[in-house]
Amino acid sequence: MQLSERMKAISPSPTLAMDAKTKQMISEGIDVVNFSVGEPDFDTPEHIKEAAVAAIRQGFTKYTATGGIPELKQAIVRKFKEENGLDYAPANIVVSTGAKHTLYNAYMALLNPGDEVIVQAPYWVTYPEAVKLAGGVPVIVETDETTGFKMTPEMIKARLTKKTRVINLNSPSNPTGAVYTPDELRAIAELAVANDLYIIADEIYERLVYGEAKAVSIAGFGEEIKQRTIIVNGVSKTYAMTGWRIGYCAAPAEVAAAMTSFQGHVTSNPNSIAQKAAVAALTGPRGPIDAMVAEFHKRRDYMYERLSAMPGIRLRLPDGAFYLFPNVSALFGKTIGGEVVRDSDHFCALILERARVACVSGSGFGAPNNIRLSYATSMERIKEGMDRLEKLLA
Repeated sequence: MQLSERMKAISPSPTLAMDAKTKQMISEGIDVVNFSVGEPDFDTPEHIKEAAVAAIRQGFTKYTATGGIPELKQAIVRKFKEENGLDYAPANIVVSTGAKHTLYNAYMALLNPGDEVIVQAPYWVTYPEAVKLAGGVPVIVETDETTGFKMTPEMIKARLTKKTRVINLNSPSNPTGAVYTPDELRAIAELAVANDLYIIADEIYERLVYGEAKAVSIAGFGEEIKQRTIIVNGVSKTYAMTGWRIGYCAAPAEVAAAMTSFQGHVTSNPNSIAQKAAVAALTGPRGPIDAMVAEFHKRRDYMYERLSAMPGIRLRLPDGAFYLFPNVSALFGKTIGGEVVRDSDHFCALILERARVACVSGSGFGAPNNIRLSYATSMERIKEGMDRLEKLLA
């Protein structure tokens, strides 16, 4: 069978592949501590689930408007005003089947074949693949621990060409947990305006920040940058609603209309019942969210302290999201569990086999010296996983 060239050009998600392998092992009765998947282990808050049940009982199970129901759009408009200080109208809002879908819609609306998109490495694995599917060319700007896993305007300028169309931003970041400061974002905003570029700002982890860190939207630095920014967000991470598949964006009206038109030919509307649940999430009490963030904060600190004390591991304390992204290159060439570690892929395979601990190699994130561990699991399992890893490395 002959597949299309675009499908041959993309790679499968390593995070989903590792999670699937881990769950298969668990189904076979093998006790694996799973640090591989970016999914809160908390249950969706009750008031959100009840809103979905009520929608079903009321028969809210038909097609809706392609870009989202008015009630949800209004809730998103209020969210941007109250939490981000940004004024939008319903015409600027598009609701989609998850933030990943929203991102793809945005790339499809903005990119012509050959247009270039600045993508920071380490990157979420879907960014370069979605750019390629939309006919664009991902241009990678490499960062590491020495830059705080963040791009500077100078680093971006060095990769600009006449074909550059978009700068892709992710703050707080998956996989590094890095959070851009207001001054850093302002400088990138000025660069984008000066070079007539769009910004796609993935802010899905904005509520998951710790300590003194604050997640700020780049669209807040003036009307010029706001009119060039597509903010991507959703309910999956903040409200423990990963399976509900509701993402959304705020964009210039012309871009939002194009995204809605494209979506109408791809998926039609997002799930009607999940939209009602998302309204409850965005307008409901913050208590369950604050409790979840506080628990993530404790887990981050504990896992960071344990990993930092292990031989051959170097890492920064992340300011947001729920990942640690240690550099393990000092272990390459070392013998662990009777095997010489070749690279981060081999290291992850080795600790899964020998310690029954699952994490994801950084190679899929454009950072082959690192691995990603999610602390979106219980403290009990984190302690068990750290004990196993510590014993293996010793």
